[in-house]
Amino acid sequence: VNSLNLIYKVIRHYLIMAKKLNSVILLYQLQFIVPQLVKISEAYSKAVNTFVRGIPVGDSLGPLVASYLFMKADKKWNPSRDTIAGELDFEGRKIIVVKAEGPMATVGRPGEAVSNVIEEYKGKVSRIITIDAALKLEGEKTGSIAEGTGVAMGDPGPEKISIERVAVKYNIPIDAVIVKMSMEEAITEMRKEIYQSASKALELVKKIILERTKAGDIVVVVGVGNTVGVAQ
Repeated sequence: VNSLNLIYKVIRHYLIMAKKLNSVILLYQLQFIVPQLVKISEAYSKAVNTFVRGIPVGDSLGPLVASYLFMKADKKWNPSRDTIAGELDFEGRKIIVVKAEGPMATVGRPGEAVSNVIEEYKGKVSRIITIDAALKLEGEKTGSIAEGTGVAMGDPGPEKISIERVAVKYNIPIDAVIVKMSMEEAITEMRKEIYQSASKALELVKKIILERTKAGDIVVVVGVGNTVGVAQ
């Protein structure tokens, strides 16, 4: 609703400014961006019904991957509000999985949670792996996976920097695994291609753990995104 209201205010702004300045150029600018705004508005309109029904969306990809690991966790706790962590063993490594607590529609506080978890383990964490959905460019395939470094998180605010700060404090490398999708696919019902890519992303996470850590290490895996419809 807030996003739709913002689009309305942007259009109103251009119309009023064009009238005040008697500028047809501003109207041309509005005409050029209206098709994109219509597409965005339709996506947000569809998303409302999806969230009301509690159906997983494309952005639930990160929590979905994390939930696969949670199935084997023998210890679970809440390191921060609306966020849950679980501990499990994998090939001699101790894995700490973090995700928003589902199946309610929330992104939780992953930054605060990761910071608290790492402090709880006295900074003895060998690696942080983040998994999130990412916007694709036109022409790219939905569900394609990319790997990089740094925190995979769209949040420009406190959550992302909380992870970066604790990583710098204890000199912990960060890996990013992303699954590509359009904006509409990110906020509406999860497509088959995105669901199928979750297991592939999980295999990539396991590969990173095996190749870049050793037995006895502690690894934090973070499933970033809205966990609507995805439990743990």
